Amino acid sequence: MAQSTRHPGHPLRVLIASDTFPPDINGAARFTERLAGGLVRNGNDVHVIAPATSKKWGTFTEVHDGVSMTVHRIQSHKVIVHRTLRYMNPFTLKKKVDLILDGFEPDAIHSQSHLSVGRVLARSGRERNIRLIATNHTVPENLLKYLHLPSFLEKKVKEKLWKDTGKVLALFDQVTTPTRRAAELLEKAAGMQDVLAISCGIDATKFTNPTPTTNKPFRILFLGRLDWEKHIHNLLRAVAKFPAEIDFYVEIAGNGSQKKYLTELANDLKISDRVSFLGHISEEELPLAYERATVFAMPSIAELQSIATMEAMASGRPVVAANAMALPHLVHDGDNGYLFEPDDVDNFSECLLKIATADQKELNRLSENSIHLIQSHDIKRTLAIFEGLYRGDQDARQDSDDNSADYFKPIGRLNLAVRRAELRVRRQTLVALGKITDLGEDIKDGLDELREDVKRQAKKVDRQVRKGVKKTVGKAKKAIKRLEE
Repeated sequence: MAQSTRHPGHPLRVLIASDTFPPDINGAARFTERLAGGLVRNGNDVHVIAPATSKKWGTFTEVHDGVSMTVHRIQSHKVIVHRTLRYMNPFTLKKKVDLILDGFEPDAIHSQSHLSVGRVLARSGRERNIRLIATNHTVPENLLKYLHLPSFLEKKVKEKLWKDTGKVLALFDQVTTPTRRAAELLEKAAGMQDVLAISCGIDATKFTNPTPTTNKPFRILFLGRLDWEKHIHNLLRAVAKFPAEIDFYVEIAGNGSQKKYLTELANDLKISDRVSFLGHISEEELPLAYERATVFAMPSIAELQSIATMEAMASGRPVVAANAMALPHLVHDGDNGYLFEPDDVDNFSECLLKIATADQKELNRLSENSIHLIQSHDIKRTLAIFEGLYRGDQDARQDSDDNSADYFKPIGRLNLAVRRAELRVRRQTLVALGKITDLGEDIKDGLDELREDVKRQAKKVDRQVRKGVKKTVGKAKKAIKRLEE
């Protein structure tokens, strides 16, 4: 097993490689971007290898997730059967990768895909004794539909794809995937061992907002690729079953191969006046889309985590999702939303209607529980674990907090308004800090004091709420005692 020579506290040189990267819009691309951005902000030197999405290829300084980084764009070509997937010439890829490795000399390589560039990097990295980490974001279900195979061949091809996945990933020093359920699937289907479950993580403060969840009107949001495995057609069929008195609107954000079909389906179902196809939305527009939604819908059958679902939860929105793959890891049925059986449109419609007809107290409960659950997916924790893995620290070999036993305990009907308030305070503080930083370096000395003040304020709020709850409980007990007498 390769070991990094870098010690804790020393900046790392990390090469991240992915078959998809912005401007692509999908979960793997967004995680790769935020991972790279977070590592750069932590003081590390990060290079990214990704396909060129235009006729320009080479090495560029690009801004992603608000920071500058070096991106090596490799000439690529569109995959005929898929609208967004691209491939790099496998016969010349190793030579290009080797030149990048010899010029950069990374302490660690982190592959986000075993299909193309990760396959090559595994061999080149081992030749140079570089520490190798792989995160798996892909399952065969993501690819099979686009191969247009006869049904009798699908099972055998799926088995071969899983076998190939295991063969490539076995070359890496450590394999991770976003959830424990996804890790168990990878271990079983690909014959892997000791797969770590590490959340993709998000900065929840970017999505926390002051707007309470409301179902008047009832707004449903889907955000992601408009491709077959997302099963967005089930969302349209589910809302078409709503009673006439339900005033609903559906916003579908993203692009993909199914957009034309979905537009025609909305027309056929006579709901086109209630469905908006937003296309790609910017990072600035993203939090606003979640904020105006009542509920986030994720009908996909092939999610190994779902960053969009996590963002919706951070926005304080309940989620209705398919009971498939890793979605039950995020959506705790009855706590922060509801799960429906995949492709059961009636069940899907019933779950959405529960939120459409809920009173404000119930909407607040679902909202607060989403915020409670998302706190275990903190991006800072994710970055810390990966930095430890890059160094080869044995202590870093651990799952992220969302895989702890406590995370899976039923929340019940807890009121978590204090947690919501703390997140909002933190977000407002970070916004303020961003504005203050622009005034000059001399003000930075006061930031630690400001952060501590915010912590003290949050603790004060917590004490006040706990005191109020204790007082209310005491009064209730006395009232019960008088009634009994």
